[in-house]
Amino acid sequence: MIKSATNTMKTTITFLSLAVAAGLISASHTATAAGFQLAEYSATGLGRAYAGEAAMADNASAQWRNPAMLTYLDGTQLSLGAIYVNPNVDVDGTVDGSQSANPSLPTSHAAKSDFADDAIIPNVYISHKYSDQVAVGFALGTNYGMETNLGNDFAAAHFGNQASVTTMEANLNAAYQVNQALSLGGGVRYVMGEGSFGAKAPANNIYSFTQGTDLKYMQGEDNAWGWQVGAAWQINQDHRIGVSYKSEVQLKLEGYATGAGFDFSLSSGNRDSGTMDLALPATAELASFHQLTEKVAIHASLNWTDWSSFEKLEAQLNTFGSKMVKVENWQDNYRLALGATYQLDPKLALRTGIAYDTSAVSDKNRTITIPETDRTWLSLGASYDVTQDFTLDGGLTYILAKDAPITESRGYASDDIAQQVAGQFVGETTGNIWLIGVQASYRF
Repeated sequence: MIKSATNTMKTTITFLSLAVAAGLISASHTATAAGFQLAEYSATGLGRAYAGEAAMADNASAQWRNPAMLTYLDGTQLSLGAIYVNPNVDVDGTVDGSQSANPSLPTSHAAKSDFADDAIIPNVYISHKYSDQVAVGFALGTNYGMETNLGNDFAAAHFGNQASVTTMEANLNAAYQVNQALSLGGGVRYVMGEGSFGAKAPANNIYSFTQGTDLKYMQGEDNAWGWQVGAAWQINQDHRIGVSYKSEVQLKLEGYATGAGFDFSLSSGNRDSGTMDLALPATAELASFHQLTEKVAIHASLNWTDWSSFEKLEAQLNTFGSKMVKVENWQDNYRLALGATYQLDPKLALRTGIAYDTSAVSDKNRTITIPETDRTWLSLGASYDVTQDFTLDGGLTYILAKDAPITESRGYASDDIAQQVAGQFVGETTGNIWLIGVQASYRF
């Protein structure tokens, strides 16, 4: 029986992994948590604003946030889903040409609406319980991704007009139930990533560059390994606490650079090959689940992300050596979420949740290309048991981003050089995001 289940799981992994991998590679991701972090790992959790995730075991997706929760899943389970992301991010301000190296440059209006792309983020999870104490799982999804593109006509493009991070991650996880109260889990993570950053000359600049000329453009890709661990403490039948930790993953993006901002010899499309380090930060979660009555449960999470590891984007070029792409100097971020589940009848469960996600940047370090700010999540969701073994989930979330100021140059040397080219930008970012998720889970 175990051999048959294992063969079934391997076959399912092969086909679904390829399908989801294709979707993840082609999607233009938009960050919905702090920085360029993606929270959208399941439609089940989406409906409660991802509250209590490290202590929840609804289906095979539970291993993504805490591998220890695999011990709570019976038999072999498959969960497949996708989340549609509809971001609406705007920036509005002015570029003061008098602050450039040529004080006679005019002041320009710099505005762009809806400059973050929509995306569909797929995921697949498989779990199998080998014995009363041992369980294993496989997961394919993404933790990080974003893409912004302000176009060639943006008047502050000399500070940056596009940035992207795209990742795909595969996990192999295992868990062990030590006793009735304690479960432990861990897994290895294989991350495939690529990233880019670009800055272009606006129409008004001191060098009379044609609008849209590359000042800086760097892109590259890399694969790297990471790990995760988790634990669950079953206090009693109605109360549970979960903790989890994901390691930092250090990507060394290998690719090329072009643009006069690196060296004038790299203008007109000339390139220099090189690398750029990109740290995908460590994360941790403390979560709880509480069954208050037969129908009502509440759950909560406190999340931490080590965004202070994201200090700068710096190119190491083969010919021209070390060149600063962008100083970042981010700060650690925290997320607090509270959710509830109401079992309306034996087949239908309703969910809701609220969360507050703090910004990974100070007002000083906010940039046009990653206009990071505080976010408030408002979520609704439901699960319906079509049969005893087949469940459909849906979730809907509205994210309200706090209005926040942006000023560039921020006082760093590389920013000051950009300001000399076309002037200082002063403005504000506003925005909101809609998330819609669906998921199907089957228990063999």
